[in-house]
Amino acid sequence: MDFSFNEQQQQIRDVAFKLCARFGDDYWLAKDREGSFPEEFYRAVAAEGWLGIAMPEAYGGAGLGILEAAIFMQAVAESGAGMSGASALHLNIFGLNPVVVFGSDAQKARMLPPLIEGKEKACFAVTEPDAGLNTTELKTYAEKQGDRYIVRGQKIWISTAQVATKMLLLARTTPLDKVKKKTEGLSLFYTNFDRAKVTAHEIPKMGRAAVDSNVLFFDGLEVPKDDLIGEEGAGFKQILHGLNPERVLVAAEAVGLGRVALKRASDYARERSVFGRPIGKNQAIQHPLAKAWAELEAADLMTFKAASLYDKGIECGAEANAAKYLAGEAAYHACETAVLTHGGMGYAKEYHVERYLRESWIPRIAPVSMQLILSFIAEKVLDQPKSY
Repeated sequence: MDFSFNEQQQQIRDVAFKLCARFGDDYWLAKDREGSFPEEFYRAVAAEGWLGIAMPEAYGGAGLGILEAAIFMQAVAESGAGMSGASALHLNIFGLNPVVVFGSDAQKARMLPPLIEGKEKACFAVTEPDAGLNTTELKTYAEKQGDRYIVRGQKIWISTAQVATKMLLLARTTPLDKVKKKTEGLSLFYTNFDRAKVTAHEIPKMGRAAVDSNVLFFDGLEVPKDDLIGEEGAGFKQILHGLNPERVLVAAEAVGLGRVALKRASDYARERSVFGRPIGKNQAIQHPLAKAWAELEAADLMTFKAASLYDKGIECGAEANAAKYLAGEAAYHACETAVLTHGGMGYAKEYHVERYLRESWIPRIAPVSMQLILSFIAEKVLDQPKSY
């Protein structure tokens, strides 16, 4: 059993850090203050082919696995870009996995290359105001009319909708009261973001201002039938193929965020002197830092275990969810420790750790809550009655 990266994987990590070094702390501080999308960073990543790291080679991707994608995304967050940098790339890295698995050859040839090349940006339009994580209760409806579908409804917490040109959309095509199972009647589309028919209202939020979050209003969006992925009504099954990879990537990004916060705190503890001695000489400073390191390393092991299982085609729902849970908690504790280690200066934007702490809430909350993960593990692993 080998826990180290092979030569290719280590090279991915090294190259990712080298690329990210072109976008330093001042860049991300400015993006956070302005609330503007990191377009220059996104273009640089696309230009070097990283958006296609887990996409098939036949369509311009690298043909690597989720494990390699996790290595890359972890390095992005760990470079200091944090969740702002990771979220700018996140959906484009893994989001079109349902197209890869269920799309026709013609759809893959049409849809994947522009995304890999960075010519198109996609958003993930699934969550709704009244449904939350109860996906089977989605109310956005796509009514079939001839050779197209007409979509009406709402979505919420849709990232990058201000800059997206495409969307992966989950909508009902059969009313809930007309299906035998709640999971039936949902269909998946990959289609144009037509701003004449879809209004995006940005949500002001606590952190990650560089990557927008939105409420979407669909008022008669026309979706060609050629944009339907796979079979009509099979969207719920299709969307499940993207859940475990997303949890793995979020976990990897969270560990990266926690690591950069921990490094800043450790550096500060060595350099800052009070009462004639570095504060890092005090166990009250040392112990929280050491605990944060241990938590991050444990989360990292679960993250790459889940990634490895996924790439081997082995069921990894429990591991992927556990990785997301452990990494989210470890990142939050590391970022909180970093702020407290800095004392009053931790509250100052110029030291960056306050931004990391604000961003550390994201992998705790999204894409699934801590409580639902624990309920899932209790049911699926510990054989407890379903509680949700």
